[in-house]
Amino acid sequence: MASGVFEQLGIKPVVNARGNNTVLGGSTPSAQVRRAMQDVERHYVDMQQLLERSGQAIARMLECQAAYVTPGAAAALALGTAACMAGTDPDKIQRLPDTTGMRNAVLLQSAHHYHYQRAVTVPGARLREVPADQLESALAANDVAAVLFPAHLDGEPGTVSLEQVIQLAHARGVPVIVDAAGRVYPLDLFKSYTRLGADLVAFGAKYIGALNASGILCGRADLVGAAALHGFIGFETLAWEKSWGRPLKVDRQTIVAVVAALREWLDTDHDARLAGYERRLKAIASELDGAPGITSRIVNGEGPAPRVLRLEVDPGRSRLDVSGIVERLWSGTPAIAVNREGNAAVLVNPAALHEEDDGIVASRLGTLLL
Repeated sequence: MASGVFEQLGIKPVVNARGNNTVLGGSTPSAQVRRAMQDVERHYVDMQQLLERSGQAIARMLECQAAYVTPGAAAALALGTAACMAGTDPDKIQRLPDTTGMRNAVLLQSAHHYHYQRAVTVPGARLREVPADQLESALAANDVAAVLFPAHLDGEPGTVSLEQVIQLAHARGVPVIVDAAGRVYPLDLFKSYTRLGADLVAFGAKYIGALNASGILCGRADLVGAAALHGFIGFETLAWEKSWGRPLKVDRQTIVAVVAALREWLDTDHDARLAGYERRLKAIASELDGAPGITSRIVNGEGPAPRVLRLEVDPGRSRLDVSGIVERLWSGTPAIAVNREGNAAVLVNPAALHEEDDGIVASRLGTLLL
C-alpha cells in the first residue's frame, strides 16, 4: 500500500529546480516557521486582533506605516485596488464590484503589460493601458483611481520609472500600487518601495519562506486600513452590509507564518545563503563537464535566488534540444521542474531546491546530456 500522501493520491512528486513557483506549491516553510504555526494551533484567536497586531509587527520590520496579511500577492493587489476606489465608504464598499460612478480606472504603462495585471480588476476596476508618453495626460482623467506599477519591469526601455510615476501620480492626488511580488532581496530593495513613496506595495510571502497562499499588502496606513474593510475580516465584523472580499480568507497559521518567515528572512545571513547556492550550482555544473553542445555558467537571476545555473544548448551538437531536456526531466520519476530561456537554455534555480535533491538533478541531467 502506498505510504506517502502523494502516492496515495496517485500523484508524482516533483523536485523543484524552478524556484518559488505557484503551480509547484510555492515554498517549503523552515522548521522555525513550522514551529510558529504549530504554536498557534493549540488555541483559537480573535482574527481581527491577530491581523491588526501581525500587521503592526510586519510594518515595523518593513519600516512602513502599515501592513496586512493576504492570501497571496494577487489578493493584495485586488484589496489595495478596492481601497483606492472605495476607501472606507460603506456604500461604495457594499457596491463593489459595481463601480458605477466611482473612480475606477487603473492606469498601466503599455510596455508594462504583464501576466498578473488582471488582479486589479477583481473588485471591479477597469485596467487602462497607456503609452508612457501619455501617462501624465491620462492621470488628469476624473475616473482614475490608481496607477499599477510592476516592479520587475522598472527600467524597461520606453517607460517612465517608478520614481517618476510616483511624482506624476501624486501631483494629481492619485495613489500608486506596486506589484513587487518576488522583489524581497536585496533587503534594501525589499524596503525601498514605500520609502520611495509608493502608496501600496504587494509582496508574495512564499518568496520569504511563508506559505504558497500568503502575501503582504503594505504602505499608507489609511489605504491598508481600508483594504482590511474590504477583506474577509471586514465582511465578518462590520455591522453594515457585506464587502466583496469574503473569499480572500487566511487562517491563523498562515498569518503567524508570514510574521515568522519575515523575521527569519530579515535575520538571515544572505551572503552565506548565496554562497551556498553558488557552491551547489557549481557542483551540478561540474557533473555536466564534457556534455556535447552544453555550455554551463552561473548567471544573475531575480528574487530570492539572484544566481542561477544556465545551461546553454547548441541543438546542432547536444543530444537533446531545450524542449527535449525540459520534457524528459518532467516525465521522469520523480519529475524535475526547471525553467527555460526560450529555445536557448535550461535554467536551474536553487531557491526551492532541497539540497538533498541536487544529486538527483545532476544525475538526471548527466544521463540525458552526456
